[in-house]
Amino acid sequence: MAPERTSSGFGGRLRDARERRGVSLRQIANATKISVGVLEALERNDISKLPGGIFGRAFVRSYAIEVGLDPEATIQDFITNFPKDSVIAGHPTSDRIEDRVALEGDRRTAGTFLWMIVISVPIVVGLLYFATVGRQAPAPSEPAPTAAAAVEKPAVQQPPPAPVPASPAATAVDSVARSGTAAPAVTSASSAAPAPAAADARPAATSGDQLTVVLTVKRPCWVSATVDGQRSIQRLLQPGERQTVTVRREMVLTAGDAAAIALQFNGADARALGKAGQVVTARFNLTNYKEYLQAP
Repeated sequence: MAPERTSSGFGGRLRDARERRGVSLRQIANATKISVGVLEALERNDISKLPGGIFGRAFVRSYAIEVGLDPEATIQDFITNFPKDSVIAGHPTSDRIEDRVALEGDRRTAGTFLWMIVISVPIVVGLLYFATVGRQAPAPSEPAPTAAAAVEKPAVQQPPPAPVPASPAATAVDSVARSGTAAPAVTSASSAAPAPAAADARPAATSGDQLTVVLTVKRPCWVSATVDGQRSIQRLLQPGERQTVTVRREMVLTAGDAAAIALQFNGADARALGKAGQVVTARFNLTNYKEYLQAP
């Protein structure tokens, strides 16, 4: 194929741009992988060394990029100066369309990737949050026993405390009352603890070294009582149920419903321990029980 030459200064403009940029043909060849001979022919306006159609325009585009020219304007200038079939083979704007299609494809790919990130990040964060909360959530503290809890998990009922034997003095007083004998007979019947001249009508639990506590339940209530270090009551008491305990040192009482129980200390009514539904724990002994009595 004979060289196709023209008097156009297209090749000269390319050479001038290259020289202004201070780039050699060898540097352009290394960057574009186009042989130096083809580049020299292009600067001489000899397009016979170029491949036809889109490939030749691709060579021109690569050259223009390396010397700092606008690739699209340079290709249009190339087509204008060389309106040959070997140059314009295919659609004249095919390169631009292909570039736009490639650019649009890249934009769609980037948009799809960003959209996937936007959707995935909240999902991953949510999964990590719920997994972390599930691992680190503290176990709920066990509430104080209530009537409902007692129904679900009944405790083993403890046997009632053994009755405290009556003192010799009280036995003697009862014997006097039944037989109608004189008081001196009571004194001779008890050598360990002589009975007083006038016997008190209250039970022996009213003596100064012990405390009699009577507990009555108004509605179902879980009650736990430890008397003198030993568990005396630990179960659900039913309405109207009555418990009597004798305290010599201290009684620790826990009620699942503070307003559901009524207390008596040595026969005297005590005030309410708290409000309805309130879980309360109280300690009673021989010195502080009067603080819980109702005001006169």
